[in-house]
Amino acid sequence: MDLDFESHNDGGLPPAGFAGLREVFARHLAAAQGGMAFCVYRSGEPLARFYGGSTNRRAAPSAEVEEAWSPKTMAVMFSGTKGVVATVAAMLVDRGLLDVRKRVAEYWPEFAAGGKEAVTVSQLLSHTVGLPYVDPEPEGDDPQLDNQGNARALAAQAPLWEPGSKVAYHAATYGYLMTEVFGRATGKPVGQLIAELIREPLGLEIYLGLPEELDPRVATVFRSDSYAISTYLQDPERRKIVERMYRNLVDPDKDSFNSIGMRRGEMSAGGGIGTADAMASLYSRLADPAGGGIGTADAMASLYSRLADPAGGVVSPAALADATTTWSEGVDAINDRPLRFGLGYELADPIGTYGPVAPAFGHSGAGGGLHGAWPGKNVGFSFLTNEMLAENQDRRAKDLLAELAKLV
Repeated sequence: MDLDFESHNDGGLPPAGFAGLREVFARHLAAAQGGMAFCVYRSGEPLARFYGGSTNRRAAPSAEVEEAWSPKTMAVMFSGTKGVVATVAAMLVDRGLLDVRKRVAEYWPEFAAGGKEAVTVSQLLSHTVGLPYVDPEPEGDDPQLDNQGNARALAAQAPLWEPGSKVAYHAATYGYLMTEVFGRATGKPVGQLIAELIREPLGLEIYLGLPEELDPRVATVFRSDSYAISTYLQDPERRKIVERMYRNLVDPDKDSFNSIGMRRGEMSAGGGIGTADAMASLYSRLADPAGGGIGTADAMASLYSRLADPAGGVVSPAALADATTTWSEGVDAINDRPLRFGLGYELADPIGTYGPVAPAFGHSGAGGGLHGAWPGKNVGFSFLTNEMLAENQDRRAKDLLAELAKLV
């Protein structure tokens, strides 16, 4: 395959093994109308990196690339944002600003309405609260961008089931709920927390609320012609709920994720923008630097010693272990997809979302993005793309992780 793309064997992987990983990337790139990056980091340092394709949609995979995907290319991460928010939650726990076992109403008194007085923060993070959509939605041209309006509606809303009794993915409402909780607990917007706790101390290009001067670096997201959501779901009645949850993704007349409103807004369920390098580095720092599993004192001491700001950007062993323990699992009560959640993180599941290695944690994004860690192998990875494929058709991240597992 003679394709023009960047590949870097930064960590000295065996040449034959690296060539195998490169071949998998090239194979998927040959079929792409857009672009993609796959980055692997170990303890904050690059191990292997690949970038290729186009930052805009081409008429066909063989069409000329006007602007090539590079290490500087940023893209909307969709629900990969939720993993960043989960990391902020763990950091706030470390700092004594958040207790996931407390009732939400202790931070946000209005939330007790609608029979939700006993709901805990952990139930918001683990997708068991029973508020998968907002009813009624705020008024306005772009109600999905109104964090405060959506939070007010959710505070008054009654859950669809007894909180904690079922698990179902809260695609958008996770963001409104956690944004409000963070604000009540700290007095700060979620985008500012990401800047102060992650981007600035670690030097990672991860944004929630993108500055205007960075707009030219953002790839244009597009849905493939065969894109579909909730491919596990067959029930027509629950399909109506899904369409209500994901209306920005299913409305053919809207292009919300390329809008300036989405870039500037702080949509903490799906509006994060960053580079694949930044996300892989973040997860590699969360994975155990000493290779002995999450939570060893030597591992964390080693990580602290390599950070420019030892007081920031690190999740303690206890907080990370709690966040990556199973808090909910089962078949999604709405989508019929197997799920397993920690405190905001997806965990290794029965359908192999995180490849053939366990334990694993991170978060996937609509259309195929995937960012996560293999703790014990001290590896973080990120697959970032602007070409959205349906889950039942997409082999890109799965094939790359299967090949990577042979090498680390």
